[in-house]
Amino acid sequence: MNSEKIIKELKFKAVRSSGAGGQHVNKVSSKIELYFDLNASSELAEDEKELLSIKLKTKLTKENLLLLQCDESRSQHKNKEIVIKRFLEIITEGLKIPKKRRPTKPSKSSIKKRLEKKKKQAYKKVLRNKPDLN
Repeated sequence: MNSEKIIKELKFKAVRSSGAGGQHVNKVSSKIELYFDLNASSELAEDEKELLSIKLKTKLTKENLLLLQCDESRSQHKNKEIVIKRFLEIITEGLKIPKKRRPTKPSKSSIKKRLEKKKKQAYKKVLRNKPDLN
């Protein structure tokens, strides 16, 4: 995946940020919304698109659009940098294929330790019971 080419496929929209801000807030659109159309991407292979659509299922819209937004800074350019960085992190994490888990057996000593610990705990609980006075 070439990050420079994939950034060219992004669409940005500047919107007015919500919340308090004083006199300047109604004049400036500093919040940035990033749109990425997963299906229309020419930079990603089909198997990568499938992997991303599975892994990013909760972040994608019904049309397979990834929508991110940033209004952390008062600067539009800074917000754009932040949202691009966040997008690249999400994509690289989504494309990582996890290692296959190899099932292992517990060692004999760990089994022995666990059983001894269980016996000790059970004995402790027996000692807490009221004595039988019959």
